[in-house]
Amino acid sequence: MPASLAVWTLSALLLLGLMTQSWWEPRLQARGVNIHAWPWRWWLLGYPRTTLRIWWTWRRVSMLNGLAVSWRPNQRLIGRDMVVQGQALRPKPPRLGLPTPTRSGVSVRVVMHPGQTPAPYLEAARALEHAWHVHGVRVRSPRRGVVVITATANDPLTGKNSAVQRPEALPLLSLDVGQSEDGPPWVIDFRKVPHWLVTGATQSGKSSLLAAMVRALARQPVALVGIDCKGGMELGLFGRRFSKLAIDRKRALLVLASMVEEIEHRMTLCRAAAARSVWGLPEERRPIPIVVIVDELAELYLNDGSRESREEAERCGTLLLRLAQLGAALGVHLVAAGQRVGSDLGPRVTALRAQLGGRVAHRAHDEASAEMTLGDLNPDAVVIAQTISEEEQGVAVVATGGRWMRARSHLISTADVAEIAAIPGPPHPFLSVQKRASERGDSVA
Repeated sequence: MPASLAVWTLSALLLLGLMTQSWWEPRLQARGVNIHAWPWRWWLLGYPRTTLRIWWTWRRVSMLNGLAVSWRPNQRLIGRDMVVQGQALRPKPPRLGLPTPTRSGVSVRVVMHPGQTPAPYLEAARALEHAWHVHGVRVRSPRRGVVVITATANDPLTGKNSAVQRPEALPLLSLDVGQSEDGPPWVIDFRKVPHWLVTGATQSGKSSLLAAMVRALARQPVALVGIDCKGGMELGLFGRRFSKLAIDRKRALLVLASMVEEIEHRMTLCRAAAARSVWGLPEERRPIPIVVIVDELAELYLNDGSRESREEAERCGTLLLRLAQLGAALGVHLVAAGQRVGSDLGPRVTALRAQLGGRVAHRAHDEASAEMTLGDLNPDAVVIAQTISEEEQGVAVVATGGRWMRARSHLISTADVAEIAAIPGPPHPFLSVQKRASERGDSVA
């Protein structure tokens, strides 16, 4: 009786909603609620089916993957001096909460048995994918004794999902560069994570991500500085939007030296105002933020064995490291991209990598490349990065701190590149240039 009553009540509510749609739909749209972007098909059909499958398989999956625990001891004394040891026949699975729907899947809270850790649940993720017939399963532990299992029904990073959330407006130095696996936009915030490392094999999507960053920064009052030692084939397409652009290592040395000089001038400004960072200065005195984008980082470190080449590589490594160590509080941010960022490039690469708190790993040819990017932040993300296929161009694993996610960058068209190239950069963004001009008595206005 209660089950049939629930079915009839739900059916009546659904019928009432359809009959009054012409009344409530325009009122919701007037408040900014777009009901057509809601995943109705998943909520009405996919979510109930997946929920039933979770409840139906949970006990068996728990027993097969070592998640169930017996409350009885696994050994018993027989007689005076004989102990029989065995496996309990009826272990108890962990307590499963009510699955709640998300935009692209379902999330369920599990209370672990005393003495359990999240490790067995992480190992059982692939088994849960097959048992629940979902695209992916992620396990995290928001607090002690609890794990949250999030299942994604379908791959949201195929580029075919039309119901994608887009942010209305983002603050300065916050960039909408793509879509995350959970549905919300992939936002990079330089105020929270000031420096980023982007790695991946050829044709994996590094250039697409850099282009998405440039497009997001193009209309912000931010100075862009580019180092593209492939002759400017990638960053050079964006024309005068870059305030400075180096297309070989000799010019890169000059650009990096000027950025370190800029940092020193900003230090002087902050010290005179008793501010710990440029964000503590009054807005009218605050210098323009600078984002330095380095494409193909290895080109700055490689040498041909000659003394001059070794000195250039060492000098580049020193300047990059100083920029990463000192720039965050002074409004100078670094994005370094390359195929591999390992100690084989030079002794200072490891120190530089430690300063880059944001990591983006695209498809890699080997485990070592993914390990170099993600291993020191989140070892679990290394395994996920190795599952990215050649067909998933632009898909990457993003790690900051102890958290990671899968995401895909926006595809930037030729028309977008031409539009960005026509946008001029902010006038006179460098304090060092203004200082030299004032010493000569010239005007920079």
